[in-house]
Amino acid sequence: MMNAQDITVAYGSREILHGVSFSAKPGQVTAIVGPNGSGKTTLLRALTGDLPYTGQAVLNGIDIATAKPWDLAAMRGVLPQATPLAFPFTVAEVVRLGLQRGLEAQETSLISRALARVDLGEFAGRLYQELSGGEQQRVQLARVLAQVWHPVSEDQPHWLFLDEPVSSLDIGHQLQIMQIARDYADQGGGVIAVMHDLNLTAMFADCVALVADGHILEQDSPNTVFRNDLLSHAYKCNLRVNTPPATGAYLLPHAASMAAE
Repeated sequence: MMNAQDITVAYGSREILHGVSFSAKPGQVTAIVGPNGSGKTTLLRALTGDLPYTGQAVLNGIDIATAKPWDLAAMRGVLPQATPLAFPFTVAEVVRLGLQRGLEAQETSLISRALARVDLGEFAGRLYQELSGGEQQRVQLARVLAQVWHPVSEDQPHWLFLDEPVSSLDIGHQLQIMQIARDYADQGGGVIAVMHDLNLTAMFADCVALVADGHILEQDSPNTVFRNDLLSHAYKCNLRVNTPPATGAYLLPHAASMAAE
């Protein structure tokens, strides 16, 4: 389980997170949502040990602050918002980086399997820099999947920490990536994802933490958190849940699904 208590993060004299408590369970997709600048990514980076913080964060019973980096790497894979590369790596070489710290370091077949999982099976020999932003994002997800390929091993859940995993993707690939997260959780792993799309969050998440101004306003099921008053307060605009406009075309993402092959 992921348990965090009284997490405070400051950049210089500016406090970004103010004593936040957060939890996530294996077998579930937990989404962190909220407006820009609310502290979503800061919270995720604190939970992965990428930012200094005060308070306590514990993953699978191990204190993040004192854990060895290789122990954390064996438990969880982290997908940041962007991963720029300065050197001309091939797609396969990027995905292979996930195997260097994963438990399945010798399973080189995971490179092709992970790429196929994100619909990039024919891209192994391509240069990473030649890909579109959305394709690069999916390559990085394949790297993360290769690192923690099995959602559970030795009775211990593995975790995906995903920061805006669908931000650069078309709707078809958004659904595909969210289904990967859903499948990972359904097989016993844990998924914690920073999300902007509230419709996709409602479709795929079991639990939602709504962040605003460095605080978690509420953490519960989507049906509980996605209320007109709470969302309007967090986003500082009038929002109504599941109310299509009176005129004009309107797509309903909650009715979408991947086409049968």
